[in-house]
This record gives sequence, structure tokens and C-alpha cells, in this order.
Amino acid sequence: MLKFYQGPVWCARQREMLPLIVRCKSAKALTSMRSGTATLHFSSRAGDALGNPKDLGKAAAKPFRDIPGPKSLPLVGTLYLYLPFIGKYSFGRLHHTGLKKLREFGPIVREELISNVNLLLLFDPRDIETMYATEGRYPMRRSHVALEKYRLDRPEMYNSGGLLPTNGPEWWKLRSPAQKVLSRPQSVLSRLPVVSEVAQDFVDLVAILRDPVTGFIPNFLDLEKRLFLELTMAATLDVRLGCIDKVNPHNISEEAMSLIKASDDSNSTIFSTDNGLHLWKVFNTPTYKKLTNGQDTIYRIAYKYVDAKDNELKSRPEDNPTTVLEYFLLRSGLDKKDIISVFCDTLLAGIDTGSVTLSFALYNLATNPEKQELLAQEARDLLSQSDGKVTKVVLAQARYLKAVVKESSRLYPISIGVGRIAAEETVIRGYNIPKGTVIVTQNQVSCRLPEYFENPNEFLPERWFTKDAINPFLVLPFGHGPRACIGRRMAEQNVYAALIMIAANYKIGWKGGKLDCYSTHTNEPDSPLDFTFTPRD
Repeated sequence: MLKFYQGPVWCARQREMLPLIVRCKSAKALTSMRSGTATLHFSSRAGDALGNPKDLGKAAAKPFRDIPGPKSLPLVGTLYLYLPFIGKYSFGRLHHTGLKKLREFGPIVREELISNVNLLLLFDPRDIETMYATEGRYPMRRSHVALEKYRLDRPEMYNSGGLLPTNGPEWWKLRSPAQKVLSRPQSVLSRLPVVSEVAQDFVDLVAILRDPVTGFIPNFLDLEKRLFLELTMAATLDVRLGCIDKVNPHNISEEAMSLIKASDDSNSTIFSTDNGLHLWKVFNTPTYKKLTNGQDTIYRIAYKYVDAKDNELKSRPEDNPTTVLEYFLLRSGLDKKDIISVFCDTLLAGIDTGSVTLSFALYNLATNPEKQELLAQEARDLLSQSDGKVTKVVLAQARYLKAVVKESSRLYPISIGVGRIAAEETVIRGYNIPKGTVIVTQNQVSCRLPEYFENPNEFLPERWFTKDAINPFLVLPFGHGPRACIGRRMAEQNVYAALIMIAANYKIGWKGGKLDCYSTHTNEPDSPLDFTFTPRD
């Protein structure tokens, strides 16, 4: 893995202190600086004033075109810089690409990816905070645009493009009732017993599939996808698909296999259809056809289970919901088309993000055995008090577990950052940012910089227990604000349950080399997951 930059970035104390003193609102803010020193942040160019001069106002701000960035050519923009062999950037290694741009241009970068389509890259958490502060009532983003076309072309199936691509009041019309269910602690916790059951079944399946001598399990990422499909279906659609079947451990149902493939196919097309020349808008390209086939499968299966539950509820005398799906059907106020849309998005996201998050957490534990032992001790202590089940009390007390997941997400986040469309004209770092500018935060790069974290490349869950302030806009695996991930509670519960069960039952080993990320729509492990699992006594 590329070693992230830790070169000399310090200058005289006077230059360090000046921008911070200007920004401090009280003596309390001044005294929060550790050991009397301040943190130096990159400036956009040599000689620029440090800090974030957003108080300059729009009149004094420099024009957008003056923001430094890679050279754009007519028609092709900067795409030539991403060509294999001759280009210096890579779409497959966005974190490495982002670091190169930070080194070359500073903490704010303008890139004309294709002609007349500008991206603004932000690295400084204070600038990221500014982006969120100006995102407005209906935060906008440009993502899943081909998925939006697919759904809008099928009004008999969908009322809108869904939560992922839709913007404005139409997005809020769907988001508001949906988040009242998915963000409601009681509805999420109501599924914890079955989530715990699935996690226990997975631990038992590992015992069957591991090599009795080496402890190795081949194709472990595929096994994780089976786990998170089972968790997602059980937690949202009230269905056990049998992906974690101890009687028939090597096989899963055709329906489960088709769902995993459909999710993989759909997610693999998002990045390429969001970017580039958008030929899929005119022609039924192979990539767009791959997306439509995957979405057809996801819709068919989601419809099947939503419709079955709807018919079941109509035959029940009481209307007291006890599960997430029942809350949607009985309390959300959404019609069936919109409910199916929400669950299609849940399936699309749940399998991929859950398996990736668990993969990197296990890797960090396997390569840091002393941290693994601390988690194992906590896990065994807590589970011994709950008859081996993951309960509300267990998760509430699992302090080290949560620190492990957060630290792993700092080092290996789900994605490079967050995308937004500027809702209004604003000023960031002394530059005028026009309304409608596409902004992409570079949190993954920033989380490896010594300006923000001591020993930034080390896996140190304990850093989250200290009183040293960490800027809250650095580690944002689920985003922030009104458009943060709607399924965060469910996703975290699934990962916590799986990880605490594994840590309590197995010593996790690693026989591979250094693991890095490969960028698709999300970050994925760039090599096979060579874990070993040794039962604990």
C-alpha cells in the first residue's frame, strides 16, 4: 500500500498561530490547542494565507477559475491523465490520486474532468464543514444517475428515481417518512434478536468451512456477502434466505445467488455511468444493460416479499407493527411503490458496504493482534453475561468494539468521501464557488495526514478514548446532515453483531500481504482476503 505522506509540514509558530487566533471565538477555543501548539493546514498555493479565509466575503474572493488543479484539454478535459500506462492518475485508486493532487495543488483542487464539467475537491475538514453548512434544506448530489433513468423509465414500478439519485423536495418527500422508520431506534433494535441469530449461525458456519489444519477459508469475501445479504433481508424484509445454512454450507439458494450477483452488477456500474460521456443516455450500452438486469432482479425479489407482508398484514386483525417492514407498511404513509424503492436501495447498499466494512475491520485486527485481544476480552466478557447473544445491553457497553469499527473506517472508509452539489454561491478558502458546483470531499486522504492524526497510518482504536479533539468532519463513513446514510443504525448494528461474535470465538490471522483499497462505487479490498480462524479456548 502506498505510504501516505508524512513529510515536513511545520513552519514558524507565528504563522501557525495567526489563522487559528483569527478563527478562535473564545479563550476556551484557544486553550484547546494541545501543548500550546497549533496544527498547520496546507494552503492552496505557496504564499497564500493559512487557514480558511471565508470571512473575506464574496466581493474579495478570487474567481473559481483561479483554483489550482490539473490541466484540462478541449473536449477530453482531464480524462487523458487517467489513461492506463501514460496517465498519472487512476480511477481505481482514488485515494492515491487524491494524495497526488493534494501534494501538487494544495487542499482545494478544481478539476475539469470532461469539458465544462468541473469538480471541486476538498481536503481540509474546515472546508468540508463549510460545504455541509451551506448545503441547504435539500442537500443535492450527482450520483446514481443511470439508476434514476432506469426507474423513471418504469413508472409502473416506481414513483421516482428513489432516495439515491433524487434531489429537491421530491427527495425529501420520500426521505422524511423513510427516515422516521429506519432511524427509529426501537424499530432497528426490534430486529436485534434475529441479527444476533444470524451472527451466531455465521460463526458456526466458519467452524465448518475453515481448514481444520490451517484455519483458512477460501473466497472469504463471497462468504461475507452471503452473511450481509442474510442480515439485510432478516433485518428489513423479515426473511431468512438460508445464505448461512449449516446443513448445506457450500450452497445457497438460487434466489440468494441472484441477489448477490444483481447487487454486484449494479454497484459495479455506478461509477462508470456517473462519470464519462454518458453514452448510456442515448444507447443501451453493455454497462447500462448490466445495471438494468441487476435492478430487474432486485426489484422482483423486493416486490415479492413486500407484497407478501402487505397481504399478511391485511389479514391480521391488529395493526401493531413489530418489524421495520411492518412499520413501513402500516405507519410510514408511503405507498407500495415507494416502499419497494426504499428496500431495493437497502439491498443495493447493505450487502456491499457491510461486507467491505467487516473485511477491513478483520484485517486491522488480524495485523494488530494486541488490539484483537482487547476486543476479544471485551466480547467474551459481555457475551458471557447475555447467554452468548448480542443484545441491546451488550452493544451499549461494547466500547472497544465501536472504537475498532470507527478506527478501521478512518483507515479504510467505505468511499473516498462525500459528493454534494453547491446549493448556493459561497466562498471556500478565499475562492468563489458558484452555485451548482459538484464538490467531492477527500476524507480518506485527510484521515491519513499527520496534521489531523498522530501516527496516522497506525491502527489505534484507543485514540477515540482520549480528550484530544478530533475534527468531527474527518471521519464520516455515513456522511453528515440531512442526507447522511438513512440506514446507518441498521448497518452499524449488523457489523457490530458480526464482529463481536467473530472476535469472541476466533483468533483471526492474516497470511496475505498488505491490503489496500480498490475504488469502484465504494472501496473494496484490492486482493483476496487471506484470513485464518483459530477457535478460542
